[in-house]
Amino acid sequence: QVQLVESGGGLVQPGGSLRLSCAASVTIFSINAGAWYRQAPGKQREWVAGITNNGSTNYPDSVKGRFSISRDNTKNTMYLQMNSLKPEDTAVYYCNAALKRYRWSDSRDYWGQGTQVTVSS
Repeated sequence: QVQLVESGGGLVQPGGSLRLSCAASVTIFSINAGAWYRQAPGKQREWVAGITNNGSTNYPDSVKGRFSISRDNTKNTMYLQMNSLKPEDTAVYYCNAALKRYRWSDSRDYWGQGTQVTVSS
């Protein structure tokens, strides 16, 4: 059973940085297109970063210039670097990625369980 596991969340002061990681729970062939989302209490889930198969990235205006998504194909891990964090960035962060379990497998979409990020002094 393939699962995505996020790590790297925690408590950080305003202006600080965190790096989230997202990796498969088992050995996989490849991690392809992916994205990060977040959900604050009482709010809908919000998209915060995306990366395509060829490595192109995109972000909403709310995080552009502060957040950076990347992928390490040798480790089959996706990252979200978050800088200049603000209290309004506080949320549970989820990764979402298309994975190939084996070379011959179809790509399937997976979600992680989420990691809490709290920005507070």
